[in-house]
Amino acid sequence: MPAKKIVVRFEDVSFEYGQTKPILNEVSFSVREGSKITLMGQNGAGKSTIFGLIMGTLKPESGDIHLAHGLTIATAKQVMPRDAHDLTIKEFFEKCFDKPSFAKASAGRGKIYDIDPKIDAALEAVNLHAPHQKIIKTFSGGQQARLLLASALIQNPDILLLDEPTNNLDKAGIAHLTKFLQEYEKTVIVISHDAEFLNAFTHGVLYLDVYTQKIEQYVGDYFDVIADIEVRKEKENRKNAQLEKDIQANKDKMNFFAQKGGKMRLVAKKMRTKVEEMEEEKVDVRKEDKTIRTFHIPSQKDIVGEILGITSFTRMKNHKQSTQKADIHLKRRDHLLLSGPNGIGKSTLLEAIARGDFFVGKPTSKNRVGNKPSTGVYHHPIDHISDGGVRPEMKIAEGVRVGYYRQDFSTLNFEDSVFDSLYTVARRHSEQHVRSVAAGFLITADMIQTKIGDLSEGQKGLVAFARLVLQEPGLLILDEPTNHINFRHIPIIAEALNSYEGAMVLVSHVPEFVDKIRIDQVLDLEK
Repeated sequence: MPAKKIVVRFEDVSFEYGQTKPILNEVSFSVREGSKITLMGQNGAGKSTIFGLIMGTLKPESGDIHLAHGLTIATAKQVMPRDAHDLTIKEFFEKCFDKPSFAKASAGRGKIYDIDPKIDAALEAVNLHAPHQKIIKTFSGGQQARLLLASALIQNPDILLLDEPTNNLDKAGIAHLTKFLQEYEKTVIVISHDAEFLNAFTHGVLYLDVYTQKIEQYVGDYFDVIADIEVRKEKENRKNAQLEKDIQANKDKMNFFAQKGGKMRLVAKKMRTKVEEMEEEKVDVRKEDKTIRTFHIPSQKDIVGEILGITSFTRMKNHKQSTQKADIHLKRRDHLLLSGPNGIGKSTLLEAIARGDFFVGKPTSKNRVGNKPSTGVYHHPIDHISDGGVRPEMKIAEGVRVGYYRQDFSTLNFEDSVFDSLYTVARRHSEQHVRSVAAGFLITADMIQTKIGDLSEGQKGLVAFARLVLQEPGLLILDEPTNHINFRHIPIIAEALNSYEGAMVLVSHVPEFVDKIRIDQVLDLEK
């Protein structure tokens, strides 16, 4: 059976953001038609940059990128663009066919006719059913993730680029996506840290090494690559260890002969040359992704008694809103898990707890959500619900600082530098302390003055965790905190949350992550 044609080929491609941030260094690789490829690498290594180069939105500094003639390419972004929030579903999907990447296949067509059946088929593929006139911003984070996927699928592209597609998806959503990718007959390149998801369909792996800025190409699945890397590292370490032993032995002899003087110095000189040759034989051992340091989120000490009480909440089921009674009371060291499928209202409830914009009675300014006041018993509006009558009710104790990790990072000001973002929430206004905490989250000296908006999604996540450490909250609210995060960091994050001594409310669709965290109460919004 003849090999399928190559549809993407990079030849000695180099790319950098400015002169201080090289991403790719003479990278070469190829992808064949119909293959399912995983793109791996550390947060910030440049995986999304490779997608931009394939799409043509970025241009290489040098080298060539070859795409098979007439290809259509579509990508699913990680986060819903802000300019799409006020569009209807139909308007959102119509815009998908305005992209340059689709122009080759749709030249001369103009408006896309009979798009409604195409929308229904794309929504079915991601297990989402909604009227076409519904506004994008009324969907939950998980539902928006499905819409982003569907926006790529509806184009039926020759090359499908997916950037962290399982983020925000519940178990059913991941199952539908996996089945679709297994059956999709065209080329797929996926960025993901979800090993189980990747192993269900991957044919090979492109590994972007953040240290060498090179791409290593492997055949096999995620676990095959990890095993192969470990074998290589062990072999390289053994070779270097033996060379170090031989080098030291020769150095000892060289020093001995050098002290003898006379002709022995000539022997010592020859041995010095031999040592230099052996030094050159040492191989650069593959550096694996760095892992964040073990960290601790300090909890606010000056609070006693109940920190958070929830007596009712709103939920959405079958596009209908209802109020449900609850009896949740959290004190220090109480950890609450919110569960339920995408779109039922988990993130809306977290937002209501965190924001505290509307109150019954007089608010005070003693509580802080980041730098915003929050306290007392309040009813919080659901932004996207217009009936005006159904609102959750809860109580937060006075003076409680609320640390909020939001899945879309909208609590971060994208125009701030990383340092300013950290310093403004720090309880200890010490530059040395802020930089020390930042370093533990792989925020290096050359990165700390970077704008938040210029970071990768994974790097934004690490900044968000560093902010929580500096803020020392009494109530911790976490909405899908593993999204975009390198798999090597996740056990360390789980341990930090497990040992957190304040009150905590967690939403996560990753059972392996939740299993590592002490959970005292569960509020299942579906029940």
